[in-house]
Amino acid sequence: MKRLLIAVLAFASLAVLAFSQMGGDAQAQTPRRETAYFAGGCFWCVEHDLAKVPGVIDVVSGYAGGTLRNPTYENHTGHIEAVKVVFDPSRISYRALTDQFFRKIDPTDAGGQFCDRGREYTTAIWTGSPAQKQAALASKTAAQSVLGSRGRVVTPVLDFVSFWPAEGYHQDYAEKNPVRYNIYRTSCGRDGRVREVWGR
Repeated sequence: MKRLLIAVLAFASLAVLAFSQMGGDAQAQTPRRETAYFAGGCFWCVEHDLAKVPGVIDVVSGYAGGTLRNPTYENHTGHIEAVKVVFDPSRISYRALTDQFFRKIDPTDAGGQFCDRGREYTTAIWTGSPAQKQAALASKTAAQSVLGSRGRVVTPVLDFVSFWPAEGYHQDYAEKNPVRYNIYRTSCGRDGRVREVWGR
């Protein structure tokens, strides 16, 4: 009986060890996640552009920067069209992601972006920690250095307050409605202006 008990305990110990090792492996394979918040004009375009950046896990279109609770597309007064970016910091740093963001917008335009005018289409970066703020400010300084006398970077770096996801039909809009999206993007002159600003 004692031998049987010892054998059962030994088997149980091996099973627990194997399970914990499996769990450790699974945990090691799970990507780390951090979050960034950006506004760069039409959230369809910012979502589409940043979703293609290596290391980005997910991008959600929404509204930020205002005080209205549960804003909608029909009523988001005070808010700016924005995106929430979930990324793996082991693949791309927050600073590198912010550098990528700057190169996909016109940070010299304080009145909107491209054909979309008004505060709801202005640019912004919201940071969630002192480290993010420092990195965002460094990225802004670097962007200004590249632009030089061609323009002043007006994109503000702000403390994060809140983000509200947009309605479902706005999510992954470029993939769901490629023809309408491409017509909008082309007619709005986004890509041409970005090339003009950044020289590429």
